Amino acid sequence: QVQLVESGGGLVQPGGSLRLSCAASGRTFGTYPMAWFRQAPVKEREFVAALRGNSGMTYHGDSVKGRFTISKDNGKSTMYLQMNSLKPEDTAVYYCAAGSGSPTSLYLRFPSTYTFWGQGTQVTVSS
Repeated sequence: QVQLVESGGGLVQPGGSLRLSCAASGRTFGTYPMAWFRQAPVKEREFVAALRGNSGMTYHGDSVKGRFTISKDNGKSTMYLQMNSLKPEDTAVYYCAAGSGSPTSLYLRFPSTYTFWGQGTQVTVSS
């Protein structure tokens, strides 16, 4: 079992920045794949970024590449999503997720790969 708690969401103006955090507990942090997804109203859950357990290799979705950065701090058992140059279309509920094993880079982008999910944190980009 893995418990995940997101924080850091809020209201920000276009062009601004936010950093989301995902605190994990229950299994040895850093040994399993983790990811960020987002979901806007009436849209499907969208892959944002993922990182592998152990190696820490990272992957980012095309819509956020160059603006968002996923990272983790094993000592704090926390994953982060640094979001820069935010746009109104980034408005969504952001979820962190945790899985198991070593999925391929393709499967890291699918919500069905992940077993454990946080409750979500709202990010609103608006002037």
